[in-house]
Amino acid sequence: MKKNEPIASIMTKELITLSLSDSLYSAEKRMKVNHIRHMPVVDGDELIGLVSLSDLQRVSFIDAYSKEGTEDTPVYNMLSIKDLMIKNPLTASPKTTILEVSKLLASKEFHSLPVVDEGKLVGIITTTDLLHYFIELC
Repeated sequence: MKKNEPIASIMTKELITLSLSDSLYSAEKRMKVNHIRHMPVVDGDELIGLVSLSDLQRVSFIDAYSKEGTEDTPVYNMLSIKDLMIKNPLTASPKTTILEVSKLLASKEFHSLPVVDEGKLVGIITTTDLLHYFIELC
């Protein structure tokens, strides 16, 4: 492993994001369709929050792999993205090393970090990205 390799080389750059006007139902559906578990919330290019599938599960008691929709979930009608998102999430820079991010995710028990460069959201690094990287090394 190259100890100083930046996360820019392995982070997810093709982002699927949310805005404050999106519904929780829409967020859940987009996560399931795209097989992702974390979505940055943006205002233009600026990161303002982060929503995870586990956040949605926590408030709605949904089955993460249910094929049925949750459109009728009363909680989804009472809450908004703004209510549920993690505001001002911890972020990484594209220059942060893979080793640094691995240690940070392990110590904080996070599964993703948005990647921001000069105030602009440019990617997301997840434990899945890291696992793929480590598998390729083997």
